[in-house]
Formats: sequence, C-alpha cells, structure tokens
Amino acid sequence: MNLEEQIRLSETHIFKAVFPNTTNHYDTLFGGTAMHLMDEVAFITATRFTRKRVVTVSSDRIDFKQPIPAGTIVELIGKVSKIGNTSLDVKVEIYIEEMYSNERKKAITGSFTFVAIDEHKKPTRILNI
Repeated sequence: MNLEEQIRLSETHIFKAVFPNTTNHYDTLFGGTAMHLMDEVAFITATRFTRKRVVTVSSDRIDFKQPIPAGTIVELIGKVSKIGNTSLDVKVEIYIEEMYSNERKKAITGSFTFVAIDEHKKPTRILNI
C-alpha cells in the first residue's frame, strides 16, 4: 500500500446526534464537548494510519465558525494532514446537518498532533522505511 492510499484509508467519519445533555445554556453544543469529540476522532484517525500507540501532544487553532444547535446531527471527519518521523497531524472538521432537511454546513475545524510511542512510552518511528 502506498502512502496516499494509507492516508485515504485512515480517514475517519463519525456521526453524533446533539442532545440536550451536551449543550450549554445557549442550547448549542458545549465547546469542551466538541473538543473532546474532535480529539477522539483525531486519535482514531492517527491510530488507523499508524497502527501504533499514539498520544495527543497538542491541539492547534480550533476555529468555532458556527454554533451547533441541539437537535442536529454532526459529522466529524478526521484526515491525516502531515507526517513526520515520530509525529503526525490530523485535521478534524465538524459539519452540522439538519435532521429534517439536506442543509449541511461546516461548523468547526481544528488540528491535533500525535506522537507514536513504543511499549516503553518512548517516541517511535511512524513509517518503517
């Protein structure tokens, strides 16, 4: 498998319904909940790409462009965007989908950096080349 195919196959899509227990006092998805979901999707993407143990080392530039109302569906998409020796970046986007229409819009984007670690919790090479 070549690198482009490995990146494509690691792309991760998760759908969630936005229920009232995940919203703030404005009846929109709580920002901390969104960040939690984004880190989870990024972790799954990084693991699917590397097939190694990975840990989050940073999140960068999370942009909240649209509030996400209760009663909508969100799709989180994780894609590998950069590969280093022991680290990789994953871009995560959250899209809002209305439950009863075809309306869809991008709400949040962010980037997460992971480091691959070995059984001794030391950084290890991502690609074995």
